[in-house]
Amino acid sequence: MDDKNIRSLTVLRGIFKDRAFSAFVTARENGDEESAAAFINEVLSAGAENNFTAYVCDKILEDENVFSVCCAAGRTPSAHLKNAYLRDLKVIFSYIADYENDSPALFDTGYPAKPFDCDEETLYSRLKKFYKKYGCGQFIKYRAFGFENGKLIPVKNPPEITLDDLKGYESEKKIIDANIVNFLHGLPFGNMLLYGDRGTGKSSTIHAMLNKYWKDGLRIVELNKENMLDLPKVRQAIIENPLKFIIFIDDLSLNENDDKISGLKAALEGSVSGKTANTMIAATSNRRHIIKENFSDRDNSVHVNDSLQEQLSLSDRFGITVMFSSTGKSEYLAIVRSLASDYGLQSDDKLEALAERWALVKGGRSPRRAKQFVELAVSCKKRGMEIDF
Repeated sequence: MDDKNIRSLTVLRGIFKDRAFSAFVTARENGDEESAAAFINEVLSAGAENNFTAYVCDKILEDENVFSVCCAAGRTPSAHLKNAYLRDLKVIFSYIADYENDSPALFDTGYPAKPFDCDEETLYSRLKKFYKKYGCGQFIKYRAFGFENGKLIPVKNPPEITLDDLKGYESEKKIIDANIVNFLHGLPFGNMLLYGDRGTGKSSTIHAMLNKYWKDGLRIVELNKENMLDLPKVRQAIIENPLKFIIFIDDLSLNENDDKISGLKAALEGSVSGKTANTMIAATSNRRHIIKENFSDRDNSVHVNDSLQEQLSLSDRFGITVMFSSTGKSEYLAIVRSLASDYGLQSDDKLEALAERWALVKGGRSPRRAKQFVELAVSCKKRGMEIDF
């Protein structure tokens, strides 16, 4: 097999799917001005104009192939697979280094960028550790996913919120943080139900935890209430992945006869596939009792106690339940002061009076209302206007 022929790649054939790399190969093969221009266009579009070799290294690391999947699953590649992968690397980097281009700034020729700048055995060991820690393919680049049509769909712009952005609820955040740390370290953990009034930061806390721990191997898959029955499919899709996944269901509430109840119960506890070491279920709800109940349902029930127990049993299957209660006036104003300080805004009696009026006009005090008010105040200050609403 020709070690100079880029078309002879075996394990790393997926790299041809990258538009910039594919355009590079086409430009080399055709040798015409139009192909070269198309290549430069793709490089500029990808933001790879300063170091194309480093860009290719990233694409190699992100490629999901039989070698990266094997290493991510904690298995040792066969000697044939190892040699085929290392040979592909040699072909790619030789192909780049041999190319003479009028724009040398695009290339870092001679040696590939990190982590490929070492001998083969060191590189092999380095790559095995990398994939075992960070997973492979899309899980290296993305931290949040949706689930549609049986596939995980990357979320390209997840919320960038941090725990420092969330004011108050320190004890609640501490409980959630400790449970996630246990999860990441392979210690006993519980599925989590975060419940309480709207605007108290339940969903934001989960996203902030993801942003805190994604470099430690945490990822999130968000399911809509409508596709909760896909829970077993999600688990099967990631069951051999070395990373840890929070399966997140936001704003959870169900009707008494909803067929999703039994599926969620089985996922939480009580079935053979009900719990896996690399998945945790986290749900948010405005109510402690997730299943909606009408008084007419209770009046019409022959066995009232059995009906109540059935409705309680779902929320009771979450090992960790955390209540985010509504904020009182003092807590609300403390959050306003803290947010104002973050924005460099002077907090005084006038600002706090306006913040309190904002809460009354908007229907109640909450961290969300506090943030909305402070952002309005900051915008008004920068525009030299009085706060008016």
